[in-house]
Amino acid sequence: MLTRRMLTAAAAALPFAARAQGGYPSRPIQIVNPYPPGNSTDLLARALAAELSPRLGQPVVVMNRDGAAGAVGSAAVARAAPDGYTLLFVPALVASVLPVTQATSGLQRNSFRPICQAFNNTMALAVRPDSPVRDLRDLAATAKRQRLTYGTLGITSIPHLAMVQWMDAAGIEIEHVPFRSDASVLTEVLTGRLDVGAIVLASAAGRGDVRLLTVFDTERHPDFPDVPTAMEQGFDVAPASFGGLFAPAATPQDRIARLEAACAEAVASASYRAVARSGAQPTNVFLDGGAFARRIQDDVDRKAVILRGINLN
Repeated sequence: MLTRRMLTAAAAALPFAARAQGGYPSRPIQIVNPYPPGNSTDLLARALAAELSPRLGQPVVVMNRDGAAGAVGSAAVARAAPDGYTLLFVPALVASVLPVTQATSGLQRNSFRPICQAFNNTMALAVRPDSPVRDLRDLAATAKRQRLTYGTLGITSIPHLAMVQWMDAAGIEIEHVPFRSDASVLTEVLTGRLDVGAIVLASAAGRGDVRLLTVFDTERHPDFPDVPTAMEQGFDVAPASFGGLFAPAATPQDRIARLEAACAEAVASASYRAVARSGAQPTNVFLDGGAFARRIQDDVDRKAVILRGINLN
């Protein structure tokens, strides 16, 4: 026989149970990383997922789905149900570059809703230690006298677009040689088969076998305090590869807000910050959805100008 106390407890539990059953999230969440496992973006995605899980009360798992420079996995998320259970961890190029360079993918600049910014990669130019080129003005002057080559991790990658932007500012042309990774670029620089490498700064972290000519940022990087910015050297160029967590465009606002709040805490956690710092990330990378969206729109506008000057065929 049920006592009055048991009935009262059961009645009090019913609203909570109903909320738990119908509330979000009520099952595991998947984050798609549209690049191969093991790179810096993958490490950050997994660190973020580990911190999101306890804050959302559900497992958060990362799935790698690479192909077509990130377009395959990104397009799959864009087509997924907009219910907050399939998310994307990717650079902002998913809105500013891929809709142009991977036109057949179906990606549009508004295919996703930004949830939060979780990383910001600085670009840099690297030469071998004994290179006669000492700084950006020297590089520009040398390029006007003789043929030079530079490498990046691929056509329309952010390092490539950063170099294009700088060459336009410097009024020079250097021959581009694309590779599949920063590691390959640096190997070619060290062997002397490339004159300079345009890389993600994190790729030079912990290496003493290359010399950096510049970082493309508004201020010097704390991990490389002796390397001047391009701005310091007279070139108003500071492109970056920033990104974070996205959801399909039609995802309801209440679920976006829930994810954004969890993301703010996750990015501020000690474990995520440790992984981020090991990859030469700045100390404060988080932006909420609104600020992230505004930065993406600015990136779309800037990249449109640069892409119009590149032969994509």
